[in-house]
Amino acid sequence: MTEKVGVAMNRASTDKAGETIPGRPRRSRAFMIGAMLFLTAVFIALGTWQVQRLFWKLDLIARIDARIHAPPVPAPGPSDWANITAKNDEYRRVTASGTLDYDKDVLVQAVTERGPGFWVMTPLQQPDGATILINRGFVPKDRHGRAVRAAAEVAGNATITGLLRMSEPGGAFLRSNDPDAGRWYSRDVAAIAAAEHLHNVAPYFIDADATENRGGLPVGGLTVVCFRNTHLFYAITWYLLALMSVAAAYAVRMPI
Repeated sequence: MTEKVGVAMNRASTDKAGETIPGRPRRSRAFMIGAMLFLTAVFIALGTWQVQRLFWKLDLIARIDARIHAPPVPAPGPSDWANITAKNDEYRRVTASGTLDYDKDVLVQAVTERGPGFWVMTPLQQPDGATILINRGFVPKDRHGRAVRAAAEVAGNATITGLLRMSEPGGAFLRSNDPDAGRWYSRDVAAIAAAEHLHNVAPYFIDADATENRGGLPVGGLTVVCFRNTHLFYAITWYLLALMSVAAAYAVRMPI
Protein backbone atom coordinates (compact mmCIF):
# COMPACT_ATOMS: atom_id res chain seq x y z
CA MET A 1 0.00 0.00 0.00
CA THR A 2 2.80 2.40 0.95
CA GLU A 3 4.61 1.60 -2.28
CA LYS A 4 1.52 2.44 -4.35
CA VAL A 5 1.09 5.80 -2.58
CA GLY A 6 4.75 6.67 -3.25
CA VAL A 7 4.42 5.85 -6.93
CA ALA A 8 1.30 7.98 -7.16
CA MET A 9 3.04 10.93 -5.47
CA ASN A 10 6.02 10.63 -7.83
CA ARG A 11 3.69 10.67 -10.83
CA ALA A 12 1.89 13.73 -9.44
CA SER A 13 5.19 15.54 -8.98
CA THR A 14 6.28 14.62 -12.48
CA ASP A 15 2.99 15.80 -13.95
CA LYS A 16 3.20 19.08 -12.03
CA ALA A 17 6.76 19.68 -13.09
CA GLY A 18 5.85 18.83 -16.65
CA GLU A 19 3.19 21.55 -16.60
CA THR A 20 5.27 24.36 -15.05
CA ILE A 21 8.79 24.01 -16.45
CA PRO A 22 7.85 24.27 -20.15
CA GLY A 23 5.71 27.32 -19.31
CA ARG A 24 8.73 29.41 -18.35
CA PRO A 25 10.39 29.32 -21.79
CA ARG A 26 7.05 30.23 -23.36
CA ARG A 27 6.73 33.30 -21.18
CA SER A 28 10.35 34.25 -21.88
CA ARG A 29 9.78 33.93 -25.62
CA ALA A 30 6.67 36.09 -25.39
CA PHE A 31 8.61 38.76 -23.52
CA MET A 32 11.47 38.69 -26.04
CA ILE A 33 9.08 38.87 -28.98
CA GLY A 34 7.33 41.87 -27.41
CA ALA A 35 10.66 43.58 -26.78
CA MET A 36 11.83 42.99 -30.36
CA LEU A 37 8.56 44.31 -31.80
CA PHE A 38 8.79 47.37 -29.57
CA LEU A 39 12.34 48.03 -30.80
CA THR A 40 11.14 47.54 -34.37
CA ALA A 41 8.58 50.31 -33.91
CA VAL A 42 11.19 52.59 -32.35
CA PHE A 43 13.71 51.96 -35.16
CA ILE A 44 11.09 52.57 -37.86
CA ALA A 45 10.11 55.85 -36.18
CA LEU A 46 13.76 56.95 -36.03
CA GLY A 47 14.34 55.98 -39.66
CA THR A 48 11.26 57.92 -40.77
CA TRP A 49 12.44 60.95 -38.79
CA GLN A 50 15.80 60.79 -40.56
CA VAL A 51 14.04 60.64 -43.94
CA GLN A 52 12.13 63.80 -43.00
CA ARG A 53 15.38 65.44 -41.95
CA LEU A 54 16.95 64.37 -45.25
CA PHE A 55 14.31 66.18 -47.31
CA TRP A 56 14.56 69.21 -45.00
CA LYS A 57 18.33 69.32 -45.51
CA LEU A 58 18.04 68.93 -49.30
CA ASP A 59 15.52 71.78 -49.39
CA LEU A 60 17.84 73.94 -47.25
CA ILE A 61 20.80 73.25 -49.55
CA ALA A 62 18.73 74.11 -52.62
CA ARG A 63 17.52 77.39 -51.06
CA ILE A 64 21.01 78.45 -49.96
CA ASP A 65 22.46 77.58 -53.36
CA ALA A 66 19.80 79.73 -55.05
CA ARG A 67 20.61 82.66 -52.74
CA ILE A 68 24.34 82.45 -53.30
CA HIS A 69 23.99 82.56 -57.08
CA ALA A 70 21.22 85.16 -57.23
CA PRO A 71 21.92 88.78 -58.24
CA PRO A 72 22.77 90.94 -55.22
CA VAL A 73 20.02 92.97 -53.57
CA PRO A 74 20.35 95.98 -51.23
CA ALA A 75 21.29 94.96 -47.69
CA PRO A 76 18.31 95.11 -45.31
CA GLY A 77 17.90 98.49 -43.64
CA PRO A 78 16.85 99.33 -40.07
CA SER A 79 13.15 98.92 -40.84
CA ASP A 80 13.77 95.28 -41.81
CA TRP A 81 16.23 94.28 -39.09
CA ALA A 82 13.61 92.89 -36.72
CA ASN A 83 12.42 90.41 -39.36
CA ILE A 84 15.81 89.01 -40.37
CA THR A 85 16.26 85.30 -39.63
CA ALA A 86 18.87 82.71 -40.50
CA LYS A 87 16.23 80.58 -42.19
CA ASN A 88 15.06 83.32 -44.57
CA ASP A 89 18.10 85.52 -45.03
CA GLU A 90 21.47 83.93 -44.27
CA TYR A 91 23.80 83.62 -47.30
CA ARG A 92 21.68 86.04 -49.31
CA ARG A 93 23.81 88.06 -51.75
CA VAL A 94 23.57 91.72 -50.79
CA THR A 95 25.24 95.01 -51.54
CA ALA A 96 25.81 98.02 -49.31
CA SER A 97 27.47 101.41 -49.74
CA GLY A 98 29.06 103.80 -47.28
CA THR A 99 32.34 104.77 -45.67
CA LEU A 100 34.58 102.13 -44.14
CA ASP A 101 36.01 103.11 -40.75
CA TYR A 102 39.40 101.41 -40.84
CA ASP A 103 40.36 102.91 -37.48
CA LYS A 104 37.89 100.52 -35.88
CA ASP A 105 39.04 97.32 -37.56
CA VAL A 106 38.55 94.26 -35.35
CA LEU A 107 40.53 91.05 -35.93
CA VAL A 108 38.68 87.78 -35.30
CA GLN A 109 40.68 84.57 -35.14
CA ALA A 110 40.05 82.25 -38.08
CA VAL A 111 41.26 79.04 -39.66
CA THR A 112 40.81 78.83 -43.42
CA GLU A 113 42.14 76.91 -46.40
CA ARG A 114 45.01 79.41 -46.30
CA GLY A 115 45.90 78.47 -42.73
CA PRO A 116 45.42 80.26 -39.40
CA GLY A 117 44.94 84.00 -39.22
CA PHE A 118 42.21 86.58 -38.75
CA TRP A 119 39.03 87.92 -40.30
CA VAL A 120 39.17 91.71 -40.65
CA MET A 121 35.86 93.19 -39.46
CA THR A 122 35.35 96.83 -40.46
CA PRO A 123 32.32 99.05 -39.77
CA LEU A 124 30.59 100.48 -42.84
CA GLN A 125 28.92 103.79 -42.01
CA GLN A 126 25.94 104.30 -44.32
CA PRO A 127 24.46 107.66 -45.37
CA ASP A 128 21.24 106.98 -43.40
CA GLY A 129 23.21 106.59 -40.15
CA ALA A 130 23.08 102.80 -40.03
CA THR A 131 26.23 100.74 -39.54
CA ILE A 132 26.98 97.30 -40.99
CA LEU A 133 29.97 95.24 -39.96
CA ILE A 134 31.88 94.03 -43.01
CA ASN A 135 34.11 90.98 -42.96
CA ARG A 136 36.57 92.31 -45.53
CA GLY A 137 38.42 89.01 -45.64
CA PHE A 138 41.29 86.98 -44.27
CA VAL A 139 44.84 87.96 -43.27
CA PRO A 140 47.52 85.44 -42.24
CA LYS A 141 48.60 85.36 -38.63
CA ASP A 142 52.05 86.76 -39.44
CA ARG A 143 50.71 89.57 -41.66
CA HIS A 144 47.82 91.01 -39.70
CA GLY A 145 49.22 94.51 -39.09
CA ARG A 146 47.31 97.42 -40.56
CA ALA A 147 50.32 98.60 -42.55
CA VAL A 148 50.31 95.34 -44.50
CA ARG A 149 46.72 95.81 -45.63
CA ALA A 150 46.89 99.57 -46.14
CA ALA A 151 46.80 99.20 -49.93
CA ALA A 152 43.26 97.83 -49.63
CA GLU A 153 41.96 100.85 -47.73
CA VAL A 154 39.72 103.00 -49.92
CA ALA A 155 39.07 106.63 -49.06
CA GLY A 156 35.53 107.91 -49.43
CA ASN A 157 32.54 105.92 -50.52
CA ALA A 158 32.86 102.15 -50.96
CA THR A 159 30.39 99.60 -52.27
CA ILE A 160 30.52 96.13 -50.75
CA THR A 161 29.03 93.03 -52.28
CA GLY A 162 28.91 89.77 -50.39
CA LEU A 163 26.88 87.30 -48.36
CA LEU A 164 24.64 88.24 -45.46
CA ARG A 165 25.70 86.32 -42.36
CA MET A 166 24.11 86.06 -38.94
CA SER A 167 25.93 87.13 -35.79
CA GLU A 168 28.03 84.51 -33.98
CA PRO A 169 27.60 85.32 -30.27
CA GLY A 170 29.77 84.06 -27.45
CA GLY A 171 32.98 82.84 -29.00
CA ALA A 172 34.35 79.50 -30.13
CA PHE A 173 34.44 76.07 -28.50
CA LEU A 174 36.00 76.42 -25.02
CA ARG A 175 37.10 79.99 -25.87
CA SER A 176 34.98 83.02 -25.01
CA ASN A 177 35.39 86.39 -26.64
CA ASP A 178 37.37 88.82 -24.48
CA PRO A 179 36.54 92.35 -25.68
CA ASP A 180 38.67 94.05 -23.01
CA ALA A 181 41.78 92.20 -24.19
CA GLY A 182 40.84 92.50 -27.87
CA ARG A 183 40.65 88.73 -28.31
CA TRP A 184 37.84 87.66 -30.60
CA TYR A 185 37.03 84.07 -31.51
CA SER A 186 33.69 84.63 -33.24
CA ARG A 187 32.06 87.39 -35.23
CA ASP A 188 29.74 88.56 -32.46
CA VAL A 189 28.10 91.65 -33.93
CA ALA A 190 26.56 93.00 -30.72
CA ALA A 191 29.73 92.52 -28.66
CA ILE A 192 31.97 94.08 -31.32
CA ALA A 193 29.59 97.03 -31.65
CA ALA A 194 29.65 97.58 -27.89
CA ALA A 195 33.44 97.30 -27.68
CA GLU A 196 33.98 99.78 -30.53
CA HIS A 197 31.18 102.14 -29.40
CA LEU A 198 29.24 101.72 -32.63
CA HIS A 199 25.62 102.81 -32.86
CA ASN A 200 22.60 101.75 -34.92
CA VAL A 201 24.35 98.53 -35.97
CA ALA A 202 22.68 95.90 -38.16
CA PRO A 203 22.17 92.51 -36.43
CA TYR A 204 24.11 90.79 -39.21
CA PHE A 205 27.44 91.20 -40.97
CA ILE A 206 28.47 90.85 -44.60
CA ASP A 207 31.16 88.50 -45.87
CA ALA A 208 32.71 90.54 -48.66
CA ASP A 209 33.38 88.71 -51.90
CA ALA A 210 36.64 88.61 -53.86
CA THR A 211 35.99 91.95 -55.60
CA GLU A 212 37.34 93.63 -52.47
CA ASN A 213 40.82 92.09 -52.92
CA ARG A 214 42.30 95.34 -54.22
CA GLY A 215 45.58 95.28 -52.38
CA GLY A 216 46.03 91.56 -51.87
CA LEU A 217 45.11 91.64 -48.19
CA PRO A 218 42.65 91.01 -46.71
CA VAL A 219 41.45 88.20 -48.98
CA GLY A 220 37.69 88.20 -49.44
CA GLY A 221 35.44 85.58 -50.94
CA LEU A 222 36.54 82.74 -48.65
CA THR A 223 33.11 81.94 -47.25
CA VAL A 224 32.70 78.17 -47.06
CA VAL A 225 29.14 77.03 -47.66
CA CYS A 226 29.00 73.34 -46.85
CA PHE A 227 26.21 71.47 -45.10
CA ARG A 228 26.87 68.03 -43.66
CA ASN A 229 24.20 65.64 -44.89
CA THR A 230 24.33 62.14 -43.36
CA HIS A 231 20.59 61.67 -42.89
CA LEU A 232 20.27 59.02 -45.60
CA PHE A 233 23.00 56.92 -43.96
CA TYR A 234 21.27 57.15 -40.58
CA ALA A 235 17.85 56.36 -42.08
CA ILE A 236 19.21 53.18 -43.72
CA THR A 237 20.89 52.21 -40.44
CA TRP A 238 17.66 52.56 -38.43
CA TYR A 239 15.64 50.63 -41.01
CA LEU A 240 18.21 47.82 -41.04
CA LEU A 241 18.03 47.63 -37.25
CA ALA A 242 14.23 47.42 -37.54
CA LEU A 243 14.57 44.54 -40.01
CA MET A 244 17.01 42.77 -37.71
CA SER A 245 14.59 43.17 -34.79
CA VAL A 246 11.79 41.58 -36.82
CA ALA A 247 14.09 38.70 -37.74
CA ALA A 248 15.06 38.26 -34.08
CA ALA A 249 11.40 38.21 -33.04
CA TYR A 250 10.66 35.54 -35.63
CA ALA A 251 13.64 33.46 -34.51
CA VAL A 252 12.55 33.62 -30.86
CA ARG A 253 9.01 32.65 -31.87
CA MET A 254 10.18 29.35 -33.36
CA PRO A 255 9.98 26.44 -30.85
CA ILE A 256 13.26 25.12 -29.44
